[in-house]
Amino acid sequence: MSNRTTNSLKALTVLMRSSQHVQESIKRSISNFGLNPSEFGVLELLYHKGEQPIQNIGKKILLASSSLTYVIDKLESKGLVSRKPCETDRRVIFTSITEDGRKLMDEIFPLNEKDIEKIFQALEPSELEQYVELVKKVGIHAETLNKNK
Repeated sequence: MSNRTTNSLKALTVLMRSSQHVQESIKRSISNFGLNPSEFGVLELLYHKGEQPIQNIGKKILLASSSLTYVIDKLESKGLVSRKPCETDRRVIFTSITEDGRKLMDEIFPLNEKDIEKIFQALEPSELEQYVELVKKVGIHAETLNKNK
């Protein structure tokens, strides 16, 4: 096995393990508020971007439409989001954050930001910038490879 192959396999293992630990940390943080990562992702999108068609939400937070319907149903039953049909296209349904959802995110989001900042305190500011660029570069390259298959 070449050195490049060995290092590539090692990089993948490190990336996957690191990602798992980061996700566990974030999951623990938001679970204190009775949310799972998918629910938080939907709320975060609506909190920052406003009302969205359901189809856009799935694309933005990388969630399958079948899972997304379930997540939105749960958030709606908690009174955190609401749905309404589009007036011009009956196939489109908009989802928006409710006042209760906004209040919850006003409380959660600053704490989530601090938790994420703590995770990346292991890196110096210049290392963090470099990390973002390198991971983005690998992601874009992998996406290109997937499209070409």
